[in-house]
Amino acid sequence: MNFVPLRTRALASGQTLHVSDAGQFFAGSDAFVSRALGDQLSLDDMAFLERHGHSIRTEDRLGIAAHAYNVAKRLTRADELDYLILVPTLRCNLSCSYCQVSRAAISHKGFDWTEECLAKVLHLIDQLSTSRIKVEFQGGEPTLRPDLIESVIERCGRFDEAQFVICTNLHVLGAAQWQLFDRPNLYISTSLDGDMVTHARQRTGTETGLFEANLRAVIERYGPSKVSALPTIDPNDPPDIDNVIDTYTGLGLTSIFLRPINYQGFARKRHSDSRNAHTGWTNYHRSFVKRLIERNWRDRSQVLDETYLSICLRRIFHPGAERHVDLRNPNPMAVDYLVVDYDGRLYPTDEARMLSRSGVIDLSLGEVGQDWRGEKWRQLNAHATNQFDEACSRCTYQPFCGRDIVDDLARYGTLDVPRTDTAFCQRHLSLFDFIFELIYDEDPATRYSLCRWLRLDAETMPLGELHS
Repeated sequence: MNFVPLRTRALASGQTLHVSDAGQFFAGSDAFVSRALGDQLSLDDMAFLERHGHSIRTEDRLGIAAHAYNVAKRLTRADELDYLILVPTLRCNLSCSYCQVSRAAISHKGFDWTEECLAKVLHLIDQLSTSRIKVEFQGGEPTLRPDLIESVIERCGRFDEAQFVICTNLHVLGAAQWQLFDRPNLYISTSLDGDMVTHARQRTGTETGLFEANLRAVIERYGPSKVSALPTIDPNDPPDIDNVIDTYTGLGLTSIFLRPINYQGFARKRHSDSRNAHTGWTNYHRSFVKRLIERNWRDRSQVLDETYLSICLRRIFHPGAERHVDLRNPNPMAVDYLVVDYDGRLYPTDEARMLSRSGVIDLSLGEVGQDWRGEKWRQLNAHATNQFDEACSRCTYQPFCGRDIVDDLARYGTLDVPRTDTAFCQRHLSLFDFIFELIYDEDPATRYSLCRWLRLDAETMPLGELHS
């Protein structure tokens, strides 16, 4: 009998979580752990381990191949460029204190794509071999240049599937913008930081009445499925949880993608404490999710979810289903997605262009129209995995977690910080602890929400595997 290597971690319930390289897991009692450590496993123990793929008979070639396949499935890397983040302008009509990109004033010149740059972007699109594409328009405020957006969308007509996202503050909404939004394959991403008072306080320059009217008009015209709204939370001064939820549900929005202030752009100066706000964020996030669970159980006519936790949950149960870049492992840089800035500079991630814009480190990979896969690209990709990190290799959650080297560079200026000392590690260690607490929580309200967040048809999800 060959035993599959298992990493272990104590759960709040007092049980011990066991996870294999393939991401298969179970919770064992103290008695089981004692038997395992004493090399005194019972026949029942052996049968349980074999039944759930944690031990494989030497002659079971299919079982060995299945385990290897499941490990490989979690380590598969994307290899076809099919996701572009395009920044047609860096200009913006707002000046938010936590702005990640250090935007340019709306009246400034030289912060939009030139005709030459647009032509090179269109040529890049022409060269893509993929049959499907996703394009996200970032800024600045991209709706200031609907003409540039239209040019890109028209050029993408050759793809079998094309999806577009415009990240906008919804202050510029005229005939040209409505024409863009009317496209059925175009979606709107905006910020909504809680109730309108909180939103106006954080989004410097916001015309509250205009923003609310435009947001309601968009939702009324297209329905809530067209719009994703994200609240940016200051962990040191978070908004009331029920106020945030009530604001979203009042607009018909049921998915809330919580995010803490990112230590990028203007936030590096105006919110310098965001560099180390892990504890405050963890406590707020847990309380928020628990409140969603309570509300979902009380009123099952609508299901509310916190998007990032749902992504992590699906990462555990559906390997390969989520391409969210914070959690991929390996997390290839400028392979399947690429950023083209307002000046034609290429970046591996949107956060990378923010670091360059802030003068922290130049992570640009060249200019659009050039081959970006040079020495800098190779160096970045050499570190874009947690597979060989000493601390990660011992971590129970490695099969579910990823690597964000740009975040490390933003916070510490180096990649040599011990993994367990990084904000990324501490945040996700706490998050996965919390998720497995939920997975093994017998409360039917918790089981109901987990089932809905995993998009299952059953009324409630069964408990994770237990062995006493």
